[in-house]
Amino acid sequence: MSRPGQVWKALLASAVGAFTSPSFALFCELMTAWACTTARRSIVQMVGVMDPASRAAHDAYHRLVRAGAWSLARCFEALCKLVVASLLGPGRIVLYLDDTLFHRNGPKVEGAASWRDAVRSTKKRVVYARGLNLVVLCVGVTPPWGGMTVAIPVNLRLHRKDGPTMPALAREMMADLAAWLPERSFVLCGDGAYATLAGDHLERTTVVSRMRRDAALYETPPPLTGKAGRPRKRGARLPTPVKLAQAATGFKKVELDWRGRRVTKLVWSRDVLWYRVCPDALVRLVVVRDPAGKEPDDFFFTTDLAMSAAEVVEIYAGRWAIEVCYRDVKQVVGGQEPQSWKDKGPERAAGLSFWLYGAIWTWYIAVSGSHPSFGIQPWYPTKRAPSFADALAELRRTLWRERISRASGAPVLDQQTVDVLVEALAVAA
Repeated sequence: MSRPGQVWKALLASAVGAFTSPSFALFCELMTAWACTTARRSIVQMVGVMDPASRAAHDAYHRLVRAGAWSLARCFEALCKLVVASLLGPGRIVLYLDDTLFHRNGPKVEGAASWRDAVRSTKKRVVYARGLNLVVLCVGVTPPWGGMTVAIPVNLRLHRKDGPTMPALAREMMADLAAWLPERSFVLCGDGAYATLAGDHLERTTVVSRMRRDAALYETPPPLTGKAGRPRKRGARLPTPVKLAQAATGFKKVELDWRGRRVTKLVWSRDVLWYRVCPDALVRLVVVRDPAGKEPDDFFFTTDLAMSAAEVVEIYAGRWAIEVCYRDVKQVVGGQEPQSWKDKGPERAAGLSFWLYGAIWTWYIAVSGSHPSFGIQPWYPTKRAPSFADALAELRRTLWRERISRASGAPVLDQQTVDVLVEALAVAA
């Protein structure tokens, strides 16, 4: 079995096709230093973590991000193929799609604009913030130790005020994925903002999303009558999803995988025509009800009429993994902190933070298998599965042990001191 440090180097090497030889060497140093940096994740701070004997001048890393001869899309392509080949089995690949705001102040940050801040906004008060609006596509991976799904980013687009819409950017990314993986089919799960993708008939793709509570639904179009005139494209108008649920009988009790735990829900489904979204094909409406009656009904749909209601709910529940991804990229990786602001710099820096997040999870799953190594603190004795912070800490241990040894100091360090230094660097914020 390969040593963990060699696995990390091999993972970085998988992206070599996206770079020229000089830029690839800088990329490897920057990604490794980014993982090890415990202060603010500015490029200058990352350079300070690198080996002084081998690092280049700090402006070389700024130029790499801002205007280097490399392709972010090809980096994601390499990571995507590696994840699918090493972490996924046969069958359809579950994808999660969403957008997020990377806060970046300053009037001259390329690609930044004022956007609604979903975290701070409420129904009664909308808060706007300046930053990069990113549309992210992730592959859902069930880790070998079980528990909640991990979302590994495999594509990204920057949404600009004067550019394509977010669903249009999602279509571009799905076209990329279909070209990268011509033998695979997909289940694309997004929130209600991306429900319109159901009508685009994406290649080899089933769409699972949330349905509006006031959606205009119809029966199947009536059969052709042979009379003159255009045939009808929709049947009789149905009640809204809320009213259908109120009148529905025959709810089935099912046990579901809900974010890594088992829960019981009531489900009911019916095939309907959501003409505004998917005018030429039926979709399967799925209503989810809390058996205790404490939570309101939820409404989802899928374009695959053979998919069971329970499967639809489990897939959508797994979408929470992309929210965890956003939190960890911003708070643990420090994706909003690199200070690149010109040319391609802001978009590339944000993209590299997501790439690094996915690469660390891929490395950790590969080296840990079904028995991951992670710490259990006195204030969290019930912890049963590692978090991304545990994966990052394990990578830091591996990388720092290659640089810190008993011979690193003068006089020679004892092994206990080395272990304390490595552990402090591994778990630092």
